[in-house]
Formats: sequence, structure tokens, C-alpha cells
Amino acid sequence: MTKTDILERIGRLKVERRAVLLAHNYQVGEVQDAADFVGDSLELSRKAADTEAEVIVFCGVHFMAETAAILSPGKIVLLPEIEAGCPMADMITAEELRAWKERYPGRKVVCYVNTSAEVKAESDVCCTSSNVLRVVNSIPDEEILFVPDKNLADFAARRTSKKIIAWDGYCTVHNNIRAADIRDSRVRYPGAEVWAHPECRPEVIDLADKALSTGQMIREAQTMPGREAVLATEPGIIHRLKKENPAKDFHPAKVASLCVNMKKTSLAKVLAALERNQHRILVAPDIARRARGAIEKMISL
Repeated sequence: MTKTDILERIGRLKVERRAVLLAHNYQVGEVQDAADFVGDSLELSRKAADTEAEVIVFCGVHFMAETAAILSPGKIVLLPEIEAGCPMADMITAEELRAWKERYPGRKVVCYVNTSAEVKAESDVCCTSSNVLRVVNSIPDEEILFVPDKNLADFAARRTSKKIIAWDGYCTVHNNIRAADIRDSRVRYPGAEVWAHPECRPEVIDLADKALSTGQMIREAQTMPGREAVLATEPGIIHRLKKENPAKDFHPAKVASLCVNMKKTSLAKVLAALERNQHRILVAPDIARRARGAIEKMISL
């Protein structure tokens, strides 16, 4: 079956099944192009909550599809590639979080959205890299717990008056971007701005011109004063940036900083998901109820 045939079949099935296709900014280009909506975790969470579609095909990783299923309990949520996980989300379990909370009684837990439903259910409020400061500042307590990303916790701690106690987790992609990569990029692209994702190491963020989530990078590209930027994040976002800003140039700070899990989804797997109803993501009702509270608090902010 040709790519054209696959796209036509996907289009027909979307109409027949009243389906919507959501894709993260790090997905491969052809999947982004086929999607109804492309965005970051927060944007896609909102779309999942608001859509009138009966079927949500989530082109991302497992925790994202879980979040969509939690916010849309009456809808069918499909993850085209069931093996698309998130190493950072796997760095903490609900059992580990419960034990950690016992060491800090009474402390509120801010949970990065890059976590399992079970971990969200043990947390007070979720956040994304785009709204982490707003979420942290919404908590009246002076000391809070933050899971699982120590780099995002450091990013927030240095920009608020809160004392943040962080779990020792990290994004394997962003944590592998080093200060030397930023310095090398300055040499290769002397006129370019440098943008770093808040999941990056503190020293990388310090060397960048701006710290931006993927959604913020998309918006910044539209109004940036220059025509060139280096991005310390997963290079998949560059497809969308070039598509929406053809007169501007975007370069990865580290070409090898690929999220292999994000790249596992293909058009053929999207088609298989619609044809075979695979792989449906279900969350136990009690866990979904408790996790929904933390997610909805985030969305309300």
C-alpha cells in the first residue's frame, strides 16, 4: 500500500469512526502532517478533553494517551504503538512516591505530566514544562515535592521563592544535551538565538538565550527578531517549525538527541489502530478518578 493509499484510508476511517488524530511535536514529519492537531503535552491534553470525537488516536507516548483516556472516559483512546513509552515516566512508581511522601509529611506533590496514571493519582497537581511556574506558585506552601524531573524542578526553583525537593529523574534526551553542544552551536551558527527546553541541564539553560517549552518555541518562532535559531530539544519539532516558518532556519543543538519512543509511530501503525481498534488505553476507574483531579487542577490554571 502506498503512502497516498494509507492517507486516503486513514481519512475515510476518521470520518466513519468519528475519530481525531492528535500528534506531539516530536513525532515524525509524515505523522504530524496527517494529524488534525499537533502540539505539546498541555495543548494535546486540552484537545483530548474538549474534542467531540468518539475516538482519539494519540500519536505520542504511553503517558500522553493515558492522560487523554483519563480526561475523556467516555471515548476510545488508541495508542498506535504500544511500545512507545517514556524512560523518565518509568523512573518513579506510585509505590516509590508513597514511600517518599512519608518522609515529608504534609508536603504537596507537583507531578510532571510525564508520569504514569498511578503516579498522578498520588499527586496533588500536575504540570507541564510550559506552565510549571504557574503551578508551583499556585501552591501556598513554601516547601513542595516535585516528581520526577530534577532538571525541570531546578528550572522552577531558580525562578520562584519556593523550596523544591526533587526526585532524581530526568529526560534521557534533554539530559544528554551538554554545555559543550551549546558552545559548539554558537560557533556553527554565530547569528542564531539559542533556545533550551526546561528539561535540559541547568548549565545548558544558563548558556541559552531563552528557556522555552515546545509550545513556546512554536509561538516564539513566529515573532523572533532574527531568522535563525538553535534548539536544545528533540529535533522532531523542527519539521513543524520549518513548515510554519519557511523563511527561517532552525538547527538542533545536538543532532543525535532523538527520542526513539516518539519515532516508533508511523502512518501504517495509525491506520492499523483505526482498522483494528488497537491499542486501546484503559485506566482503572479509581486511579483515573484520583489522577483526573491532579490533571484538572493543572488545566484550570
